[in-house]
Amino acid sequence: MTQQATPARPAPRGRLRRVLPLLITAWLVLEIWLLVQVGSAIGGFAVVLLLLAGVLLGGWLIKRAGLKALSAALEQSRDPKPQQAQTGTSLTVLAGLLLIVPGFLSDLLAVTLLLPPTRALWRAAGRRAAGAALRRSPVAGTDPFADAVRLQEQLRIHRPDGKIVQGEVVDPAQGPRGPQGPETGYRPPIAG
Repeated sequence: MTQQATPARPAPRGRLRRVLPLLITAWLVLEIWLLVQVGSAIGGFAVVLLLLAGVLLGGWLIKRAGLKALSAALEQSRDPKPQQAQTGTSLTVLAGLLLIVPGFLSDLLAVTLLLPPTRALWRAAGRRAAGAALRRSPVAGTDPFADAVRLQEQLRIHRPDGKIVQGEVVDPAQGPRGPQGPETGYRPPIAG
């Protein structure tokens, strides 16, 4: 008598993973409907010109953001300071990508990423999402987004001269312990 192995049950999907395909489909249907409505109002050729202008503007924004990030990186390599001003290039690149995507809703979303008041709201929403991801998965390796946020926080720990100091806290009462095997647990950043 042979025993058949039961297939492993896949891990349950999160709420966003279940709803995301529906949201993307609704977005695409709305984009197409809006393109048809605007095309019937101003003409198909004008819509094509507007979409082409969005592609060109999006490409220009991405190029400008890349050059800004490069100059900021070069400046920081010449004169490292612990608190460098943020360049905001990630939101600008995202806005450029949304402008390149054909459609008027994506263009409207791109404009909200570029205007300073709404840009601050998007930045705050991103920080809240990052904090929520960290609270949701306290164990390293369970959520790639939370791991990326942890890595970014680790990379921000600098001394004023820009050098990263690695170390380990040793309790003198227990004495030094040798290596315990591969490091798999999360280690909080050293404050100092």
